[in-house]
Amino acid sequence: MKNGVLTVISPLKDSPAYKAGMKSGDKILKIDKTSTDNMSIEKAVNLIRGQKGTEVVLTIFREGEKATREIKIIRDTIKIPTIETEQKGDVFILRLFNFSVNSPQLFREALQKFVDAKASKLILDLRGNPGGFLEASIDIASWFLPAGKTVVIEKMGQAGEEKIYRSRGYNIFNENLRMIILIDGGSASASEILAGALSEHKIAKLVGEKTFGKGSVQELVKVTDNTSLKVTIAEWLTPNKVQISENGLKPDYEVKISSEDIEKKRDPQLDKALELLK
Repeated sequence: MKNGVLTVISPLKDSPAYKAGMKSGDKILKIDKTSTDNMSIEKAVNLIRGQKGTEVVLTIFREGEKATREIKIIRDTIKIPTIETEQKGDVFILRLFNFSVNSPQLFREALQKFVDAKASKLILDLRGNPGGFLEASIDIASWFLPAGKTVVIEKMGQAGEEKIYRSRGYNIFNENLRMIILIDGGSASASEILAGALSEHKIAKLVGEKTFGKGSVQELVKVTDNTSLKVTIAEWLTPNKVQISENGLKPDYEVKISSEDIEKKRDPQLDKALELLK
């Protein structure tokens, strides 16, 4: 939910929504014939889910377009990927698709591949990563930051009490590491925490497009037997106290991907990252 509108953070790679052409930032106006006005996320999820092989039609509005469009999605079992790795010469590319309970261990194994490859340049691809567990982002940041360095600040309630989450200090890399983080409008929540921390501590440069801006902690409060209210109880700030929800993260090098790029399977954002690491 963004500004009261049901908004797609990022469709999971190879999911039915991804294959149907859903994009980060798409605003869902109807699910089949049902309007999403004042609809909770939980109800929307229940309407979208269904038997494998059946169809659901989403009416969406996409920024930059004058009219709404309908997207037909064939329901299927969703397999959620976590990590992929690739090497291009002396550059190691690590794609992280979400921050799950298993992400820290999988990331550790991927970093071991990076070390074994004797590569000195790392691209961490967080594009389309909608986030997940806060603890996973802190653990991953700890591979790059000395112990005690701030990863994220949680500002609680109206009083503004702050809780600081710090690096656990695994940092195994020295100043010879050259690192780029790829971000876009689908990078949200834990992705923004990790990218913000490594950027502000001068570990990595950010390449791509502005992130989603999802930096709040919410709690479901029961009002009656049939209704509940989702209340924001805290917000996340970067180490330099930038409000993630208000601002998102802006890349150091803005590179957009066009529809033509997608059709021709070009990736100018990755190309820019590789250029910067030459």
